Amino acid sequence: MPETRVLSMTDLVDGLKRLESDVITKDRVTEFLSGAQVSDGSIRPYVTWSDQRYTRNLVFHDDLFEIMVLCWKSGQKTPIHTHNGQLGWTLVQRGHLEVVNFKWKGCNKPENQNVVGMDCLGGATEFDLDELTRLGCDADGAVSTVDKTQTIHRMINPDVDHEAAVSVHVYSKPFDSCIAFDLENHRCYRRQLVFDTEYGKPRVDPVAHR
Repeated sequence: MPETRVLSMTDLVDGLKRLESDVITKDRVTEFLSGAQVSDGSIRPYVTWSDQRYTRNLVFHDDLFEIMVLCWKSGQKTPIHTHNGQLGWTLVQRGHLEVVNFKWKGCNKPENQNVVGMDCLGGATEFDLDELTRLGCDADGAVSTVDKTQTIHRMINPDVDHEAAVSVHVYSKPFDSCIAFDLENHRCYRRQLVFDTEYGKPRVDPVAHR
């Protein structure tokens, strides 16, 4: 593993903005983030907790990049969800997370995939997903990524000792909705995404989460 580089959140934002001068690729951003950790003091304004669910806290947003801090109590997890073919990178700051990757094999609403600017409208009541891999992510581990070939996953804080986790997520390009797969009720649907805090300040009535 590369030597750990401690960055301020400003350093992280400035580094990503410098990458905007050329084509954004998975490898270029991974190289920049590899070995990076955000300083405790710099990340503190974006750390919030909920007993009901993980929290999503917006740090930065422009046309090409979005940065957020996610905070996870023990057992909290995302639904299985898509990324609209976007690129994504995750740095675990504290604790341990597990990434479960899935492969889509088919559904009963394939026509709903034929839309511009997003992967799907959702609406299926039958779908087939295969679990591919389970990957552990720790503060001293590699950068976790999603890309255009592996775009369906869920994240979990599986810690049985009730250790909380904090992670930093970078996405390109930003988007405000995704497809979520509800295994219990046998449906998939387009889920609007909002933040619990934006730029360190609370958002009113955060109701939708990834």
